[in-house]
Amino acid sequence: MSRKNFGAKPLTYPQPVFIIATYDENGNADAMNAAWGGISEGDELSLCLSAGHKTVKNLLKTGAFTVSMADAKHVAECDYVGIVSANTVPDKLSKAGFTTTKSENVNAPVINELAVCVECKVKSYDENICRLVGQIVNVSVDEATLTDGKVDVAKVAPITFDPFNNEYYVLGEKVGNAFSDGKAIK
Repeated sequence: MSRKNFGAKPLTYPQPVFIIATYDENGNADAMNAAWGGISEGDELSLCLSAGHKTVKNLLKTGAFTVSMADAKHVAECDYVGIVSANTVPDKLSKAGFTTTKSENVNAPVINELAVCVECKVKSYDENICRLVGQIVNVSVDEATLTDGKVDVAKVAPITFDPFNNEYYVLGEKVGNAFSDGKAIK
């Protein structure tokens, strides 16, 4: 097998497409798109976000943020909040067509159109390495995406970012059972 080297770059699969939402000092909802992040502890979510983002300024003031999973139905809207800055377009969330409801658990908005939302308190932020750590307070899921009381990934239709080609792909096809299929090799 031959291999092509791409160098030291953040190129892995899958990369989630997270939509981080906050309130500004006037209570206006804002959101941004981020792909560099994931679960870092049992009750922590970590993201790589630079300090220049309006969303980062907001969450440092409020101490809270939400992380919604982008989905196939809202690809354009989710991409839009990532390519337009709230520093120059303060109403970008509404321009994207998103509506929000205040989280019951943290001082941050829940984006109504996105099914899965992780509600977080700011645990730490290191501006030097752009690392935000949020303590997960709650995960809320739109009941319309449940089947028999369980989250149905096909109904959620989360998307992943392909950093090699700058494309989005939908997730959803089941290929196995975690903590089970490997037992066949024993």
